[in-house]
Amino acid sequence: MAQIKAHEFAAFAKRQGTPYRIVLVYGPDRGLVSERAKQIAAKTGVDLGDDFAVLKLEASDLSGDPGRLADEFGAISLFGGDRLVWIRNAGNDRGLVESIAALSGTDPGSSHLLIEAGDLKKGSSLRKTVENAKTALAIPCYADDARGIQALIDEELGAAGLTIQGDARQRLAQLLGGDRLASRGELRKLALYCHGSGTVTDEDVLAAIGDVAALSVDDAIEAVFSGQPARLEAALERILTSKTSVFLVLRGCLVQFEQLDAMRALVENHARQPAQVMAEKGRGIHFKRKPVVERALRHWRLDAINAEMRRLSQAVLETRRRPQLEASIARQALLRTCLLSR
Repeated sequence: MAQIKAHEFAAFAKRQGTPYRIVLVYGPDRGLVSERAKQIAAKTGVDLGDDFAVLKLEASDLSGDPGRLADEFGAISLFGGDRLVWIRNAGNDRGLVESIAALSGTDPGSSHLLIEAGDLKKGSSLRKTVENAKTALAIPCYADDARGIQALIDEELGAAGLTIQGDARQRLAQLLGGDRLASRGELRKLALYCHGSGTVTDEDVLAAIGDVAALSVDDAIEAVFSGQPARLEAALERILTSKTSVFLVLRGCLVQFEQLDAMRALVENHARQPAQVMAEKGRGIHFKRKPVVERALRHWRLDAINAEMRRLSQAVLETRRRPQLEASIARQALLRTCLLSR
């Protein structure tokens, strides 16, 4: 089966050329799909600026003409050399899948076939056809994990001759991810903003790419665990005004309670001091939130933490059952937790 894991692509991209004439790049991160497809196209050796050597098609262009892909794949470049057929926005269209299955068993000659697709589930026809073909390669593209985001930060800021402070890096990592091209765009905007300064600070990150909605979500979570209902109300108003789902605050509070649950277990069951637990288990917490978390660690007991986790999980379920009341359900649940924190 010709496929590589998401984390293996970096090593694959460094190799000279590619032995595969048919390559499928797919995944939920459309920015990363596009970026990796461009890297694969460059590895084919085809002159990407030559319109006679490169044919770009939308998958919909082939829906009414099932034989066109075979014709284009078998065509010879007008001026000789390799040729690239590049298909975008592919899916599990039966005609496309059957054409690719037929082409995978033929001699490709000097042609390359590059296919960009969205999120294909395991066992889907297009993905299965490519993975089972000896002459084809499937490359998945999932949203950057923590390590991938850190590498992206180093790559873009390093290219601009910038270093970044630790607290700024933490903040930046929280604001990035989900779409590779969008993350690169934000990092380049930040690099331009900090041009000539040499170092990126937390204030720079907030000024250049601070997402008002994301920051309001963080502010709401901190308000809940700080026991500040007025601050919570203000943050929720900003979130609702920005058309952001208030569900994100519920989820963020659940994640924070899960972390507190693991940390508080060390306090109650292993006689550890809260400050010691924070030093060991709180390294990934942004420095500005650490006092809030440590206070919560001192005052929230395990039984209360577990009770709130169950209640917030039920609130999440209710927002899914009654989406028209999502804001009211979330506001009531969060305010109760906030008052308990106070």
